[in-house]
Amino acid sequence: MAGVACGRWGRIRRRGGRATRGRFALLATALVLPLAAGAGPLTAPAAAQPATVPAEATVQNVIWLGDRRVALWVNSPSMGAPVQVQLLLARDWNARPDARFPVLFTLDGLRATEDESGWTKDAGAAAFYADKNVTVVLPVGGQASFYSDWLQPNNGKNYKWETFLTKELPPLLESQWRATDVRGMQGLSMGGTAAMFLAGRNPGFVKYAASYSGFLTTTTLGMPQAIEFAMLEAGGFDSAAMWGPPISQEWENHDPYVLADRLKGTSLYVSSGSGATGPFDLDSGIPGVSTNYAGMGLEILSRLTSENFVTKLAKLSIPVQVNYRPSGTHSWPYWDFEMRQSWTQAASALGVEADKPACAPSASIGAALGANGWLGECLTGEYQVAGGVAQDFHGGRVFFSPETGAHAVGGLIGGGYQAAHGPAGPLGLPTGREHVLPDGRGWFQSFQHGSLYWTPQTGAQVVRGAILDEWGRQGFERGPAGYPTAPEVKTPNRDGAVQAFENGPFYYSAATGVHLVQGLILGKYAQLGFENSWLGFPAKEELPLKDLGRYSRFEGGNIYWSPLSGAWAVRNGAMMDAWQSVGFENGKLGYPISDEFAIPGGVRQNFQAGFITVRGGKAEVHGL
Repeated sequence: MAGVACGRWGRIRRRGGRATRGRFALLATALVLPLAAGAGPLTAPAAAQPATVPAEATVQNVIWLGDRRVALWVNSPSMGAPVQVQLLLARDWNARPDARFPVLFTLDGLRATEDESGWTKDAGAAAFYADKNVTVVLPVGGQASFYSDWLQPNNGKNYKWETFLTKELPPLLESQWRATDVRGMQGLSMGGTAAMFLAGRNPGFVKYAASYSGFLTTTTLGMPQAIEFAMLEAGGFDSAAMWGPPISQEWENHDPYVLADRLKGTSLYVSSGSGATGPFDLDSGIPGVSTNYAGMGLEILSRLTSENFVTKLAKLSIPVQVNYRPSGTHSWPYWDFEMRQSWTQAASALGVEADKPACAPSASIGAALGANGWLGECLTGEYQVAGGVAQDFHGGRVFFSPETGAHAVGGLIGGGYQAAHGPAGPLGLPTGREHVLPDGRGWFQSFQHGSLYWTPQTGAQVVRGAILDEWGRQGFERGPAGYPTAPEVKTPNRDGAVQAFENGPFYYSAATGVHLVQGLILGKYAQLGFENSWLGFPAKEELPLKDLGRYSRFEGGNIYWSPLSGAWAVRNGAMMDAWQSVGFENGKLGYPISDEFAIPGGVRQNFQAGFITVRGGKAEVHGL
């Protein structure tokens, strides 16, 4: 058998993983005898591929989590819903803006969650791939899905993962995220099973496929029942909705063992432990048995199905790199280890170097390193950016120009800087280091043309120009607006801009300047159509009135609010002049209690103690 190896566990340490429950361990152990005997698939082999070409996927939302980590929400036509995918962008993403990079799909396990891939939550993928020149693609979600196209929706999910991963997502990555068509796929447990059958069902789609503790025969005697039990345990999913009853052809169509002959020419990596207590397990006191009982049974099951699969590959003369570990259970520290062990083979198959080239900071960049120990080792050499130079490190980037000096940008503020197009965007180069704000909730960093503010609740947001000046005059985050919650955007139909803050937006126009609108006055402004209404842009800050009332002035009129009357708008001109003539809210009419409305020949507006009519430009005041 080509490329077979048996290695020892390394000395890395990671948090323990999410194991399937104990009853599945008993079922898994019960399946050992038929699998060890090498029982074959239930019926004759056959394979099928998705026949339809799906509609084009689109990106609904993008959030930068760092300077080379980004979360995308992709509208999947086949699933009919947005799917989160996180990308760990290639090492040279910033240094070589015209370069394209191979991709490595990295699949999660049976208990995948909707917030983040286990590869970044429970293993060290983000740090490990930081100096690798591939873009790692991390699908988020897909609990118990086996990353396949299901026959029917189930448990609130319309799973069409194979179509999404192999048909919808790749064109988007290639057109928008500088990916090449050179791909690899790796996964743990359920994801390892999927990596192998997706490679077999889609010949030529990947050049590399790796299974860490995968179940590599799905139709061998007892395996459909084991998978059915696991899916129920993992979240109440019905395996019949996935591939039909166990006698269905779809089970064979997704069996790596059955599809083995279709893997010829693909670089393959298979690993599993033995189920015995390993270096990352707690000893139960029984020799060879850890406290991770479920993980023990599952790893035994993985080992035996993997052995059957590898034996089939050997009969077909298909090379595979195999690592049967002498110990280890079904848990994250071992999968993290295998991710690292398999990298050299993955790099070779994807056509990238396994190790990063030598680099060292220049004298100008090095000036920022002493005060920013979190940067770690360099990843690239120094390279040109708009207005200066930059260099990438494990924790972020350092920028330098003679005018601004050397400053580091990293973390979520580094992500916000990327979202704002970095040095080439509206902020320019950094002019200071990141600082925590006095409230202990937020952080900020200054740049040539503005600032970046971040809190856990609002994310990283750019504030600049006239809006930054007015926000600062009002006290920044300590003022009435609070923190920014969205970027500044142009108003769509009028020449101006708006930026949302926690307690209301700031509006800007050249004619009116910058003004904050908030509370129930903002609600009335929204009801009337914001700046597109007859009110136009705000022209003055909100001010107090009698009886706890408030008002804000706009280009075309004012909005008034009091606890008893609510919020209503009064138009400039005859209506406003007539109300002014009787003392505004302090006069006999009091506050408005309606917007103006049409009457025969004109308009009318009601007030607490009367109303005003306007006909032919002439106003009449009517008391009660």
